[in-house]
Amino acid sequence: MYLCCYWPEGIKCVGVAETLEKYGAMEYTTIVSASSRASASQQYLAPYAGCAIGEEFMYSGKHVLIIYDDLSKHAQAYRQLSLLLRRPPGREAYPGDIFYLHSRLLERSAKLNDKIGGGSLTAIPIIETQGGDITSYIPTNVISITDGQIYLESDLFYSGVRPAVNVGLSVSRVGGKAQTKAMRRVSAKLRLDLAQYRELVTFTQFGAEIEKTTQAQLNRGSRMVEILKQEQYLPLPLAKQVMIIYTATAGFLDDIEVYLVREFEAEFYKYMESNYTQIEKEITENKELSKELIGKLDKAILSFKDYFRSLKKI
Repeated sequence: MYLCCYWPEGIKCVGVAETLEKYGAMEYTTIVSASSRASASQQYLAPYAGCAIGEEFMYSGKHVLIIYDDLSKHAQAYRQLSLLLRRPPGREAYPGDIFYLHSRLLERSAKLNDKIGGGSLTAIPIIETQGGDITSYIPTNVISITDGQIYLESDLFYSGVRPAVNVGLSVSRVGGKAQTKAMRRVSAKLRLDLAQYRELVTFTQFGAEIEKTTQAQLNRGSRMVEILKQEQYLPLPLAKQVMIIYTATAGFLDDIEVYLVREFEAEFYKYMESNYTQIEKEITENKELSKELIGKLDKAILSFKDYFRSLKKI
């Protein structure tokens, strides 16, 4: 079950509804919308109405995802109401109970035990930062309530890195416990390598001399960025994610030109489906990468690289 709650922009809500309908998701989606034309009281109540609908499905034993887009507009609506009611303003003119406003909303998310239906409600709040400042009042409040954050950066988006996730500022407090063993194994170094890559890119902009080890890190990092790019509305199965991340972190892409990486990835999936279906099947079923399976994957990758070089004549 998927429950989606949007309220700040009416036009945006229509676009989202059309996209969901196009892909058949409106059959199990509810949208609660209070546009920017709506009164502050309606904008304040909209997320609670959406959460109440989600709870009804949760107590019916269904699994619900609710997306709040966005809680910064919700906080502004509540600030407007509070100032009209002459409540004492605090930091950034928000009332003192602004933290409680969002915590009582987000803490309604739960996983019920089997005795009371076994349903669940998962919340994904969205916050708009002002000038990219993640340390301002509302973002820090919501970050302290949630299990982590994914920080999307406009500079990355406009440079072609999409989804534009800033690896350094994105944090998970759940960590590897929410990952399968296979994903945890291949992604152990991924975040650190990408964070180091970002730092090195910034450092090399000053024109400093680059050592061989630094250049190797830059080469691998640039290829990791390429494999993490994803087209919109094209989710990737777990097994394919594991295989391509392993290919990059194990260094198999180091000698592939950056402009060929996306093509390499697309052809790699086709090749594995045609010639090594058992590998993908084992990862999907066991969700683990054994030493034996890694050996098979290594041979498959090397075999594909020979095929790809002959295909591209390189």
